[in-house]
Amino acid sequence: MDKIKIEDLEVFARHGVFPEENVLGQKFLVSAVLYVDTRKAGMTDELTASIHYGEVSQFIDRFMKENTCKLIERAAERLAEELLLHTPLLKKIKLEIKKPWAPVGLPLKTVSVEIERGWHTAYIALGSNMGEKEKYLDMAVGKLKETKGCKVEKVSSYLVTPPYGFTEQEDFLNACLELKTLLMPGELLARLHEIEQEAGRERVIHWGPRTLDLDIIFYDDMICQEETLCIPHVEMHKRKFVLAPLHEIAPYKRHPVYGKTVREMLEELG
Repeated sequence: MDKIKIEDLEVFARHGVFPEENVLGQKFLVSAVLYVDTRKAGMTDELTASIHYGEVSQFIDRFMKENTCKLIERAAERLAEELLLHTPLLKKIKLEIKKPWAPVGLPLKTVSVEIERGWHTAYIALGSNMGEKEKYLDMAVGKLKETKGCKVEKVSSYLVTPPYGFTEQEDFLNACLELKTLLMPGELLARLHEIEQEAGRERVIHWGPRTLDLDIIFYDDMICQEETLCIPHVEMHKRKFVLAPLHEIAPYKRHPVYGKTVREMLEELG
């Protein structure tokens, strides 16, 4: 991916653990690598087709001066998030904040924190088979739209499907959505659980009735196997109620383990 670089932008700000740092302030050096597709700008010579590094520099200067953090880790995290949220076309950022006057009582050139953050693409499966099913799915979509660092890009139609596993229950209403997010997988899972709880979800019977069920199906091309989180979803390739709505919005998304597209997996189920 193409890059625009801002190196060692000098900012006088008031970040630090010690009270005098918050009062007197000190110099910080901020460097940023902006990941953006510059092809259109390179072909048209139009500034609007790229990122205005002058405006980004002003944004960094303003943010660093108007906010106070104890840790430069916190300053870097917040600054990266705000730049990603407010800079059109910015896909990813590598950000470094240097502290040349760090009060460590020893001679040093600088102390710095460097982080890399960016937008990720997740696919979420939604399901409900209790009460006002459509209302619960609408609620989940709305809550994700309201979540900071999340953008709902596509939502499939709502499909009526028979229950899976424990079959002595009502039919489900299922859907899938595509989400652009700044949240890490564990953070996204925690947010989905919060939304489920707001819908009155109770985990009583495995595969049993639920007001709202939200699952991470894919997160970029990540392969993750943890006790509380498995990506891609371990059962998704066997579930037509996941693959059918997912096929509407991402038919050519490829499973990072099996190497098959959503369309191919759906066709195998018949």
